[in-house]
Amino acid sequence: MLIRNLNYKTIALIVSLIFSIGICHSQNSNKTVKAKKGEGVYSLLKRNGLSPSEHLNDFIKLNKGKLGKNNALIVGRTYYLPSTPAAVASSRSYSIFGKKYAKINPKSSKLKGMVYYLVSGHGGPDPGAVGRYGKYKLCEDEYAYDVTLRLAHNLMEHGALVYMITRDPNDGIRDSKILKPDKDEVCYPKLRIPLNHIARLRQRKNAVNKLYKKHKGKRQRAIIIHVDSRSKRQNIDVFFYYDKRSKVGRKLASNLLNTFNQKYRKHQPGRGYEGSISSRNLYVLKHTYPPATFIELGNINHSRDRKRFLQKENRMALANWLTDGILLDASNNK
Repeated sequence: MLIRNLNYKTIALIVSLIFSIGICHSQNSNKTVKAKKGEGVYSLLKRNGLSPSEHLNDFIKLNKGKLGKNNALIVGRTYYLPSTPAAVASSRSYSIFGKKYAKINPKSSKLKGMVYYLVSGHGGPDPGAVGRYGKYKLCEDEYAYDVTLRLAHNLMEHGALVYMITRDPNDGIRDSKILKPDKDEVCYPKLRIPLNHIARLRQRKNAVNKLYKKHKGKRQRAIIIHVDSRSKRQNIDVFFYYDKRSKVGRKLASNLLNTFNQKYRKHQPGRGYEGSISSRNLYVLKHTYPPATFIELGNINHSRDRKRFLQKENRMALANWLTDGILLDASNNK
């Protein structure tokens, strides 16, 4: 029900919002609209092309103090509309993704306010696990990086602030089956990656923790992605590690595991899924400040597992399923 606005002076409410691309906008940047007679919040949102299920709570928060009893609209009063993804970062381009995938076309604001640190394994002078496919050498760092970069692209589409801790200046997202190895990866922001294993892990831990302090007070997660190396006869499903002291990290790993389980039941019924989660005393899990999970994507030496990496569609599927698990985590792991 509407309440008529008679000689009411609107009080400007100024709220600062931080969007996924890390740019701050004042409340004044939000589009405004006047309530019509007979209109409620749901119909006002629909009239302006916004989903009530997604934007209702944001609308109420933005207009606190301007609504009537039971959040009724007041005829003729001006209200702020929640920012849509298009208004936040419409077709923003990021060179790190390469020319073909440079544009980010936001899909939702489900991860707005979340900060993710994505760490793909090895890189620089260390290729990590190495497999063979005919005459070609398959390097862990290249395939882990491609999946991680695709994941970063996805998360940004949902409004997250994302830091690629391992970075390659010119690879971008690649669709080739064979990803040519190189040694030009750096650690955020532009640090040369050392060959020494502990020095490399310490460098990445320091990069994450410095950024964590910068974003203190926000919900933050670290995602570490690797490719395993085992016997040629041993195929494995995607599995997850967490630090035993971190309840949030364990819940993150569980959300990812449950998502993969559901995806396999849907897309490959009868196959079964044998992925697992467990605690492990890994350096980066133990010493990084944000809750974290360590992901092994498969065995680079097993012919069936290699299909998970060689096909661009499968690398994309891995990134998509990880994204769905992270979206689940954002909704139920506060």
